[in-house]
Amino acid sequence: QVQLVESGGGLVQPGGSLGLSCAASGSVYDMGWYRQAPGKQRELVARMTSGGSIYYAASVKGRFTISSNNAKNTAYLQMNNLNPEDTAVYYCNARTAVGGFWGQGTQVTVSS
Repeated sequence: QVQLVESGGGLVQPGGSLGLSCAASGSVYDMGWYRQAPGKQRELVARMTSGGSIYYAASVKGRFTISSNNAKNTAYLQMNNLNPEDTAVYYCNARTAVGGFWGQGTQVTVSS
């Protein structure tokens, strides 16, 4: 069992920035960020593979940046130029040798 602890969500005005972090309690293959807005399905936001490839959803490309500190089993999501459509609960996901795991989620609200 691997636990994922997310932090960094909050309320921000349109055009603002927020950074999220996700710390895993054990070794992971790769990590990614997903989000779920009210009434919508959970969607992939960004993912970084163990080989170093990075995927971004079209809606966040150029505004969000995923990074990681492999030594600390931690992933980050820097979100810039946020807009109200980015409002959602953001979840961290990790693939490990014993399966996939989800964090508890952190709320990001973009509103003036």
